[in-house]
This record gives sequence, structure tokens and C-alpha cells, in this order.
Amino acid sequence: MTEDPSNRADTVVTAPDKEPPAPLRRFRRDRRHKTLGGVCAGLGRHCDMDPVIFRIGLAVLAVTGGVGLIFYGFAWLFVPYDDEDENEFRKLLTGRVDGPGLAAIVTALVGCGVFLSMLNNGGALTFAVVLALLLAGAGYWSQQRRTADPDPVAAQAVADAPPEAQAPPVAGARSWWRDPIVKDGTHVGGTGYFWGPAGSEELSPRYAAAHGAAGRRGPAPEQPRRPRGIGALVFLGALVAGTLGAGLTWDDRTLGDSLQTGLACALGVFGLGIAISAFRGRTGAGSIFLAVITAGLLAGSAALPADITTTWSRTDWNPASASAVRPQYELGTGVGTLDLSRVTVPEGTTVVTTVDVGAGQAKIVLPADVTVRLNAEVGVGDVRLPDDTSHDVDVQPGLNKEVTLAAPAGSKASGVIELDVEVGIGQVEVSRAS
Repeated sequence: MTEDPSNRADTVVTAPDKEPPAPLRRFRRDRRHKTLGGVCAGLGRHCDMDPVIFRIGLAVLAVTGGVGLIFYGFAWLFVPYDDEDENEFRKLLTGRVDGPGLAAIVTALVGCGVFLSMLNNGGALTFAVVLALLLAGAGYWSQQRRTADPDPVAAQAVADAPPEAQAPPVAGARSWWRDPIVKDGTHVGGTGYFWGPAGSEELSPRYAAAHGAAGRRGPAPEQPRRPRGIGALVFLGALVAGTLGAGLTWDDRTLGDSLQTGLACALGVFGLGIAISAFRGRTGAGSIFLAVITAGLLAGSAALPADITTTWSRTDWNPASASAVRPQYELGTGVGTLDLSRVTVPEGTTVVTTVDVGAGQAKIVLPADVTVRLNAEVGVGDVRLPDDTSHDVDVQPGLNKEVTLAAPAGSKASGVIELDVEVGIGQVEVSRAS
């Protein structure tokens, strides 16, 4: 007897429902591992990288152009924590003015000020752009190298598969034991497990933890030792490297070049130490702080005038006539005195000269009966003219004075002296011979 095919129920085979795609990971600040605002910790988690890399990179960007402070301040202000939906900016708009919001605004404003002050320094801005692109590229590459998510159909099939058969219990085995019957770990009689060998209470970690004993079958396993910090060794190495670098170039280089060499050597040691400590599992905050300070000092030493030498000297220039006046007098570091009191300038004649001092003091003694057109420029310091009665030193940045010192009344007619005086850091002092 054959079965009518029309009486059979149609078998419908349906494909397993595909799981919806996992939501994209959004950038959020990390509250648990934060150092200041949680921005670098959030970047490290978002890009699957060590947050120390972003901390060092943003610190260098902060001192070389202010870009790091700008990014950190705005990220602190507009990116919420991972466990919140409201950022600091919205809190400020609703009237909740607190410390983190104000700190984020101040950080961004300071970064904008540093950036505006470095607009004329093309080298620093170029370095900041290159470093920012490197950080962004490293973060993107780290995101792309993650292991792809498993196929949801295969994952569901594995989840629905029956459990594998287990071997019978063997005395001394621990990996196959089930959890205790009671959730809090207590039990009444027996071992507290569905099955297990005799004496299992001596082997159970939960039993040992509950009864304050580590078991009688052997000593407790030793806790892994934390790697030793190398911050002191890194500091000493950086100090030695900086001293050697500056000392070897102290005699034959300018002050700025010598300081840059020493600070660059120290910064290299700090970077190597931070890399080693990160590989060992411990990165000291002290080493990072000192590396940031060293980077700031390196940026400051690059801004020093190029003509400042490492030796302090006193130099006197005493021309006896107008023809003996040289077109230019230079001194790296020290006190340079140009005595023009014995120079006689004939009527209708103009004598032009320049005095350039990197760091120190430029003293100019003018003739008693000669008109002088003076142009004094000081990077950071003071300019004192013959008619200044105050003896106070008024230090100002970017000081520039252009004055004409006329000959005293009653003096005979004479020529003109055009004098340009430039001092990087120090003072220009101009006086007339009696």
C-alpha cells in the first residue's frame, strides 16, 4: 500500500536567522583607566592600542604647536564617558558648571593660544602635522588588524551542538568539577558537588577559600610577581646621556645647539625606557612626565638665538677714527662695549655700523657732539638711552626702539652716525661721552 503524497505534510526547511551586524564601536572616554579626562584611555580602547602611545603623542603635539591641547580639550568637552550619554558641553549648557567642563575649556583655550603663537614657526607646525598623521594612521591600522568576527551561522551551529561526552571522574582531577549546589558556595554534607573523588574538599579552591586554607595536598601556587619598575634607571640614563651630549658639544657649538644635543639624547633615553617598561608591563608615570618636560625644554632650546655662545666674555672695541669703525661688531655671549667717544665725523659724512650680541649686554658710548640715528632691537630685555634717569630694568619681549639723538646745543656742526644694535637676550645701554 502506497501512501498518497497529498496526505504527507510538506517539510519546510528554513535557514537559521542571521544575527544582526554588531554595532560599530563608538569613541568614548574611559572612566576606569583615565589619568586626566579619559581621552587617551578611550582612544586606546577604541583603537586597540596602548593608551601610553596616545599620551606621549598628544603631549609632544601640545608642546610643539598646541594641537595636542586643542584635540584633548575638545574631545574632553564633546565626548561623553562610556557609561554616560551626556557630555561636558551639554552639562555646561544646562547650567551645571563643574570642574571637568571648565578644565576642558581651559585646555582647549591654552592649546589655541599656543597654536597661534607658533604660526610663524613652519618647522614646528610641519612636525606636528606629520606626528598627528602618524598617530591617526597607527590607530586606523590597529583597528583594521583586529580578528574578524566569526560567522554567525557557524557560531549558532556550535552553540546548538550537544555537549561532548566527559570521561569518568578520576581522583585528583579538577578541571571537570561542577559548581557547588548552593550559589553561595556552602553545602550540607558530602563535597558540595554532584560527584567527585574522596577528599575533594582538600582540592577544591572554593572550599579552601571558604575555610581559609589552601588545601593539604601542597603549597598554594605563588602569585606572579609584578615586574620591577625601571624609572630610576631610566632617569639616571637620561641624565648621563644629556650631560654627555651637552658636554661633548659645549666648546665648539652654540648654546642652543649644545642644549638641543643634550636634551635630544635624554629624550631618546626616556623614549627607550618607556618602550621597554611598556613591554615589561609597567610604564611609570614619572618617566612619562619627565619625557614631556624634556620635550618642552627641547622645543624651548630650539627657539634660542643662533649666535649665543657657551662662553661669557668681555670685549671692548675702541676705534680711533671714523675710518677705523668697522661695519659690524659681533659677540656671542657676554658684555660688548663699543667706545666711539674718540671718533670725529666730518660734516656731511655718515658712518654706519652694527653691533650684534647674542646674550648679554651691548654698551655704546657715543661722541659728545655727533647726531646719532639709533635702531635698537632686543628679543627679551631692556633698552636704556642717555636721557633715561631711572635705573630700573624693564624686561620686555620683542623690544624695538628707533630714535634720533641730536647733538647737544652749542656743539659744532658734524656728521651723522647710523647705529643698529641687536641683542637676543639682555640689555642695550647707550650713553654719551662727557
